[in-house]
Amino acid sequence: MSPRARHPVNPNRRARARAVGPRPPRGPAAPLPVTTHPAERDTVTPPVTTSAPITPLTPTLQRVAQHLATGLTAQEIATQTALSPVTIRQYIRDIRESLHCPPRCKPPVIVHRLFAAQQVAPPTADRPAPMLSPGELLLLRAVAEHSDARDIAVAAKLAPADLRAALDQLLTDTGAQDTTHLVILAHGWNLLTVEQAHATRSGANQ
Repeated sequence: MSPRARHPVNPNRRARARAVGPRPPRGPAAPLPVTTHPAERDTVTPPVTTSAPITPLTPTLQRVAQHLATGLTAQEIATQTALSPVTIRQYIRDIRESLHCPPRCKPPVIVHRLFAAQQVAPPTADRPAPMLSPGELLLLRAVAEHSDARDIAVAAKLAPADLRAALDQLLTDTGAQDTTHLVILAHGWNLLTVEQAHATRSGANQ
């Protein structure tokens, strides 16, 4: 057999070729679709909304929240309600989740959220509000919104090393026993409203 022997041609194949016609000349290959990374697109992704609807508290959680809003600790609430401290701590975790508070946030933040979300009525001030500087008002709001000391210092525009002294001075000027009591007093004086927040930030930036 010859090394270049031809294979028999299928007559049906020739018929199909005549029906289809001559093949068009080959051109350049079509470009493959380019997948663009989301960061390279022209559209800007809108910011994620951090505020979510507050879950209304159950009657049981409402009672515990009322105690929190007076500045009581978990142990003190357990003593007054005849419940175990473990149960009270679980109720406080449930309150924190209902308010969408960050994990392990401190009582001042929870109390502030309770008042701001109108889950608990703010207290009635028993004395006039003290005259606080814009810097002290900024520190007050930072304490109500943050739990970590460094975050508080950054929000209050303070050096971390100066935070303790500034906070002690604020407690002295307001007559608050601790930071939770400070937030409670501030809500009684209407110092932590949305309008007050804008005024405070404007004054601190001047």
